[in-house]
Amino acid sequence: MKLIAAMSGGVDSAVAAARAVEAGHEVIGVHLALAANPQKYRSGARGCCTIEDSHDARRAADVIGIPFYIWDMAEEFHDGVVEDFLAEYSAGRTPNPCLRCNEKIKFAAVLDRARAMGYDGVVTGHYARTQIGPDGKTLHRAVDHSKDQSYVLSVLTIEQINGAIFPLGDTTKVDIRAEAERRGLAVAQKPDSHDICFVPSGDNAGWLRDRLGSEVGPIVDQDGNKIGEHKGAYTYTIGQRKGLGLTVPTADGSPRFVLKIEPVSNTVVVGAREDLAITTMRGERPVWCGPAVGSEVKSGFVQIRAHGAALPCTYSFDGNLLVATLEEPLLGLATGQAMVIYDGDRVVGSATVCETQ
Repeated sequence: MKLIAAMSGGVDSAVAAARAVEAGHEVIGVHLALAANPQKYRSGARGCCTIEDSHDARRAADVIGIPFYIWDMAEEFHDGVVEDFLAEYSAGRTPNPCLRCNEKIKFAAVLDRARAMGYDGVVTGHYARTQIGPDGKTLHRAVDHSKDQSYVLSVLTIEQINGAIFPLGDTTKVDIRAEAERRGLAVAQKPDSHDICFVPSGDNAGWLRDRLGSEVGPIVDQDGNKIGEHKGAYTYTIGQRKGLGLTVPTADGSPRFVLKIEPVSNTVVVGAREDLAITTMRGERPVWCGPAVGSEVKSGFVQIRAHGAALPCTYSFDGNLLVATLEEPLLGLATGQAMVIYDGDRVVGSATVCETQ
């Protein structure tokens, strides 16, 4: 096959490209330039998105022996990821920009361009697996569950999964680094990138204030009594306990937690820990990574954080929303996050949480 290897400049994508070549595919390496001015977002070798990372990717391509190109995706990234991030926080939700990047950039814009150029698919260094079965090509967890990235890939459509190649899904991260050393790749021990690539300082709240303003508003209890002030409701998230700056303590000294964010009134509502408990979540804009879910209630697992546990649940689709009901209550689920349904290790699909109960 003719494949495009998305090379971030990190060890995973470099080994993935090398494995694709070793498997006999015709491969070119591509690094995605996600900002017209890279210093606008961040600098330093972080594993993706910087000038230094593009140099690391080029050197890896040279060692592997494949052509290398840089594709300008700055406009697509800003419109599809950064603006979405700002809009979600403005609406009082908590988004995951890595899901949007996979959806809008790596497996939409890149795959579309690859196919227009006559290539069959895209190779990435994500830790996930695909399998061919009676239902076609399906998405599954990686063997190394501690590095599994199927959660952030759950926004892929069946068509995108058909064009995706994940060579690392059957290998642990430790073995990938060792393999990179054997292959002579200079990025073998390069640290992983964990923060949001377009927030240079890692200070999400400060970055949001710079762009959305810092309008002071009330922090209230569930009875509507003002017990503090904030500098931007969007800088808080459901379940947050620290940094609330409350001026009125509880009678017994117990902590308060963020229960609700109301962007229209610019109000943050706080309460007791037990008031965070939810048993049912509903998600909009569902994406199926295999056979579509219907109204029949099925048993499975739901994961609502990239590195969180998958929780036992029942799930169904009411024709509009994906609904999951937990066996045990969950504390602190924010709208805007992705709810990803699993059938064992297979990704059933995902949706964006819009309601909790």
